[in-house]
Amino acid sequence: MRHHSRTRTLGRVRRQRTALLRSLARSLLLEGNITTTLSKAKELRPYVERLVTVGKANTTASRRIVSSRLGGAHDAVKKLHEDIAPRYRNRAGGYTRIVRLGRVGKRVNEAARIEFV
Repeated sequence: MRHHSRTRTLGRVRRQRTALLRSLARSLLLEGNITTTLSKAKELRPYVERLVTVGKANTTASRRIVSSRLGGAHDAVKKLHEDIAPRYRNRAGGYTRIVRLGRVGKRVNEAARIEFV
């Protein structure tokens, strides 16, 4: 039984889910906003917010932590530390927002956009 199981499996095994979250996080960091499904956006939000919180330190250790979490995406690590994290230096969390886009075909409330505040 899945009582109080925290993470959404998104219909994938752990390695595929990790790869998916890394890819979505890289895209969000580089683009600023992405359109995906609501459940993927809800799962991505805490992942990216932890990265921004770690990136606010702007040390070598924080760069290595973020790089390992993103799978070695140096361009995304650089953009996070130089552009995104300094914007939120005085903010204590809540760096992203999820906007529901509504109906996609027959699916109700499926699409969502996640973006930085």
